[in-house]
Amino acid sequence: MDEQRPLRILILDDEPIVCKRLQPAFEKKGYEVEIFFQSEEALQRFKKARFDIVITDLKMKGLDGIQFLSEVKASSPETEVIVITGFATMETAKESFRRGVFDFLSKPFKIGEILDVIKKAEVKIRQRTAETESRPLETGSSKEER
Repeated sequence: MDEQRPLRILILDDEPIVCKRLQPAFEKKGYEVEIFFQSEEALQRFKKARFDIVITDLKMKGLDGIQFLSEVKASSPETEVIVITGFATMETAKESFRRGVFDFLSKPFKIGEILDVIKKAEVKIRQRTAETESRPLETGSSKEER
């Protein structure tokens, strides 16, 4: 069983201080973390490696957070995405949820707040994994069994 495998988290924010603040806090809790400051690099890495959780800013040069979220969900629907932004509006929150975001946090936030969201996402991921592993494999039924 894979249940205790550390979850992998990708953090994308064009403000390096945000990534550098979150990475050690998450690693201390046992998560594997990769950080990116440019959305194009983060997307290339995401396409090559599996991540359980993605944390992305909204306002960035190049591919913005909504586009990045859409790319992530299109290629890996089971990846949970958390949006963090200093430009939170009701419209951006609604759009994020329409595109499948797990949660939406306004900057500034406390480390404890985002850790709580990560923990909720982890529970969902672990439950989904356990359900998938406990499903019986479908096999063809045979009337000849005796």
